[in-house]
Amino acid sequence: MKATISWWDLTGSGQTIDSLRVYLRDEGVDPWREVPGMRLKFWISDRETERWGAVMLWDSDADLTAPLPPNRATELIGHPPTVRMVSDVEAVVEGLHSGPLVERGLAFEPARESS
Repeated sequence: MKATISWWDLTGSGQTIDSLRVYLRDEGVDPWREVPGMRLKFWISDRETERWGAVMLWDSDADLTAPLPPNRATELIGHPPTVRMVSDVEAVVEGLHSGPLVERGLAFEPARESS
């Protein structure tokens, strides 16, 4: 397996973690459901450092040069990822959990009221 990791520094981009979360919920996830060879994609954020990114796990024989869905995050943020890397995956394990990963995460939780 391979893993690709992309991180954007949002500083000065006009985008925030909150605005990109809305993008994910409204349109960003669905185009990735049919990507050949991709096992899993999850989006990550770090509010303290204003970083936004994604991690993808790929089958070993996946063609990582094949066309992917349009990268709207790059378009919205205004520049390519600050860091992009491809790595070998040494091991994967799935632990005891509460259910499937389909549409889980902050983008799919009800909006929280700020106090």
